[in-house]
Amino acid sequence: MHLEKGVELDHHWVEFDDVRYHIQVSMKNPHVLLLSVSLPTPSSETIFVCGLPFGAIEAIKAAYGNLVQILDPPRDGFNLTLKINLSKLPANQEQKHAFLVKVASIREVVLGAPLRVILEHLAARTVALDMDPLVALVHRPNESFFLFPQADKVTVVYPMRFNDSIDIVLATSFLQEFVEARRTAGLNNTPPCSWSLTPPLELKEVPADALSANAGFVTFVIFPRHVEGQKLDRTVWNLSTFHAYVSYHVKCSEGFMHTRMRRRVESLIQALNRAKPDAENSKKTSYNRSFKRLGLKESRTNSFS
Repeated sequence: MHLEKGVELDHHWVEFDDVRYHIQVSMKNPHVLLLSVSLPTPSSETIFVCGLPFGAIEAIKAAYGNLVQILDPPRDGFNLTLKINLSKLPANQEQKHAFLVKVASIREVVLGAPLRVILEHLAARTVALDMDPLVALVHRPNESFFLFPQADKVTVVYPMRFNDSIDIVLATSFLQEFVEARRTAGLNNTPPCSWSLTPPLELKEVPADALSANAGFVTFVIFPRHVEGQKLDRTVWNLSTFHAYVSYHVKCSEGFMHTRMRRRVESLIQALNRAKPDAENSKKTSYNRSFKRLGLKESRTNSFS
């Protein structure tokens, strides 16, 4: 990043689950970058504080320190706007890269903030005094996944929803194989995982409209050993982006099958084309035959040979 060269920048992009970004750099102040983030619309059972999940402000301050300032209010149409001072970036290349990776992970920092709070308490084998027994966290527009915090474990349940009928079939098959694969001997230390078509008993108090899952329910049980030390960041990321992970594999499977079908059709067409008689050669064979007139001696010789 060449800070001495000012570049005018105004760019929008969208990530999985309708997380939207807007990045701006002005020539008037090329050392300041504005990053705005729009989060998925929360469902009725999810609690946002000032447009953000609980714990998000503290998580941003912990992740970025004094290099980032939170603008209040954010830009119109966004839940959060960060002002990043590029002139204060670390001189060390590794430290600078690590910071920029954190900025690129703003989704996990914000949406994963409540999850991080709960898992930090799990690592200490406690439950926050003001924590509800059932916590709903947004991960897609008007959709939530659910956590049941306890001192010795946290149960995480995902109602899996897909709009396309093909995606529903592929996701159901993928999730069944996903659960089965995690029972192999080499994955004994991973969080226990289960899948069912019906809601687990933990969701009996959840409103019916929040349980309209057409690809079943996936349940993970997280124990303290899964969030010890550096494992915490990875667990927060994996749980925060689980639906996006499944959606990615569903789309890859669909693309792979389409490619295989196209190749199969092309090979059949080639086989049919090879089986067709050549029209021009057929005409020449039928109508353009030439005959040689034989003499009397030659005719008699061929007759008795």
